[in-house]
Amino acid sequence: MSNLLKEIHYQFRFALPIWFFLLLMNFLPDIGPIIRLRGLLISLFLPGRPKKLLIGRDVTLLSINKLRLGKDVYIAKGCWLNAVGGITFEDEVILAPYVVMSSTNHGFKDGSVKRGGSHPAPIVIKYGTWIAAHSVIAAGTIVGKGNIIGANSVVTKNTPDNVIMAGLPAKVVKDRVDNPSSISSKHDVVVK
Repeated sequence: MSNLLKEIHYQFRFALPIWFFLLLMNFLPDIGPIIRLRGLLISLFLPGRPKKLLIGRDVTLLSINKLRLGKDVYIAKGCWLNAVGGITFEDEVILAPYVVMSSTNHGFKDGSVKRGGSHPAPIVIKYGTWIAAHSVIAAGTIVGKGNIIGANSVVTKNTPDNVIMAGLPAKVVKDRVDNPSSISSKHDVVVK
């Protein structure tokens, strides 16, 4: 199949339907029912049709055909995911607002990035990980299960399981331990 036919197939199968539903719903507030509806509509056009997907406003998804999402994934407002080299989320991954993931790095040719092409490498985010606001996940990294990636962190290397990572570049701050709460909704909070 020629590149033109591949691009036409990609646009009509993935990009245009997702763009349409994101555009249609971007003016709606990020409240529970809308986030669920947005996720349901978008999931119909994603590979594997992920279950219980939640999507906030102003999310950008690139190379959608190489994006694999598990169950119960939440992608908050303003996230930017470039899956050229492949991005995989296991179940129960949460992205806070404005997380950036690019599964490709720029190349240079004759001193210019414009003609240098790209070097794709996959990103994998394992089960139960939370990536805090404004963090960056670089191409070729595996983020271990049960991690917390601190706000404004840049992950450039694979991370172990069950740790808190923070900084630029992100480093292990400490082990993450379970600390369950009886509060699972804003309606569970009692103000005294």
